[in-house]
Amino acid sequence: MMTFLRVSALAAVMTFLLASVASFVDASGSAAVAQTIAAPERAPARSAKPRPSSGPHVYLLRGLLNVFSLGMDDLAQKIQRRGISASVHNHAEWESLANEIAAKYKAGAHGSIVLIGHSLGADAVMFMGEYLGKRGVPVALIVPFDGTGSFAATGNVARVMNLTQRDYAYMRRGSGFRGELQNIDVSKDSTIDHITIDKSARLHNMVVNKIVGILGRGGSPRPAAKPKTAPATEASAAPKSTGETSAPTPAAAPPAAKPTASGTSGVGSVDKPAAATPRL
Repeated sequence: MMTFLRVSALAAVMTFLLASVASFVDASGSAAVAQTIAAPERAPARSAKPRPSSGPHVYLLRGLLNVFSLGMDDLAQKIQRRGISASVHNHAEWESLANEIAAKYKAGAHGSIVLIGHSLGADAVMFMGEYLGKRGVPVALIVPFDGTGSFAATGNVARVMNLTQRDYAYMRRGSGFRGELQNIDVSKDSTIDHITIDKSARLHNMVVNKIVGILGRGGSPRPAAKPKTAPATEASAAPKSTGETSAPTPAAAPPAAKPTASGTSGVGSVDKPAAATPRL
């Protein structure tokens, strides 16, 4: 009888021990499985940190009340179709936008910068060029569409292509500017006025081709060209005159580049002071 009781007690102890071990193994295994399952959920959090983009970007600014320059939206889409990043903004945002651009550039998160604007937006992109210059930020290209006045291009700006139908809204060289300056007068095109200039398909093509020529399709940088003197650069950059005013300043072009006139219509490009009588 005593032997039976001892065997029963021993069996009970073994059963308890086996149950405890099984429970421990099960708990440990469950914890291991839980860790294994949870690990993939934590991994994305470690790899989700965004990498800064260093690609170029084109900023387009609308004019009065942010509603009369919808050609900027159309132009932005055409630029995007060439694989280049572009966005449209209110001209009233130009200072905060410039601060954002400067911060990204200083952080190494911004490539080449292109600024385009219509009317008050055209004035704003010239202000932005100067503002960015004070912060040491270069601008690859500024394209004003019919600004309200004449502004000086600053030394940090590489190129200005001014599209205007006002003879008093020509851009000029500021202190330190050594880049390419084009004033393209479209006043002889009867289909273009201040309200329609930002929507001109012909001018859109000119601007898109200019941007792609500088940045390359998709924003891939072009090989750097050999340095040229300022007069030679402007003379080679100006479209052929076919009837519209083309009058480079004496300091900006050799004597042989005096303007000629013909009876056909077209686009002229000049580097001309804004001294003419204003006209609407």
